Amino acid sequence: VRTAAGVMVGNAARTLHALAKRAGFPTMTPAAVRTPARPGLRPLRDTKGERMRSLVRWIATAALVLPFLSMTEAPVSSADKNPIVVMETSLGTIKIELYPDKAPITVKNFLQYVDDKFYDGTIFHRVISDFMIQGGGFEPGMREKRTRAPIKNESPNGLSNERGTIAMARTSDPDSATAQFYINTVDNKRLDQARYCVFGKVIDGMDVVDKIRKVETGRVGRFDDVPKQDVIIKSVRRADK
Repeated sequence: VRTAAGVMVGNAARTLHALAKRAGFPTMTPAAVRTPARPGLRPLRDTKGERMRSLVRWIATAALVLPFLSMTEAPVSSADKNPIVVMETSLGTIKIELYPDKAPITVKNFLQYVDDKFYDGTIFHRVISDFMIQGGGFEPGMREKRTRAPIKNESPNGLSNERGTIAMARTSDPDSATAQFYINTVDNKRLDQARYCVFGKVIDGMDVVDKIRKVETGRVGRFDDVPKQDVIIKSVRRADK
């Protein structure tokens, strides 16, 4: 019959052995954690003194292990540390992860427009199916919005114009990007050589991007590739707000 002291020692041993392993300490399996003896084999009897000494040893181990447990946090995924924005459009929702470590100026600029609600009510005004969808600068009727000053080009930054990435639209001047952006519908690595700055990637809603790329387009005034029916960006918000 197991005594209360024996049960306490056994439970303490199992718990502390698990904690020691979690903290990364090299461990040996204590007697109280080992597999029970097979039927027919009589285990050695423990004395009360041996149990108490075992408990004292494991309490001492706990004093060493517990301070290190706060240092063994789970790895942080990129999605946990990178800002994410949610873009609500008339054709569905697009969720985009931004990369401030690769394009800090560009991400800060984009998020400022987001926080100012600049993109609310704008449209995807340029759509080329096997190239990209572009938006963020015009309201319905091709009315251009006033922007802040242009930003410095951060390309090359190790990110490529691959399908699903978001990058800044600009003129032929590399440092002319303001608010307009585009989402690549196919791999456009030739844009890397031209230094078009990628600063994020769609992590959910590529089906919506593909819906937008398939809309019918035409010419409006001096603009080509304009959707015949407005694709409206209803809102863009940080995911945590």
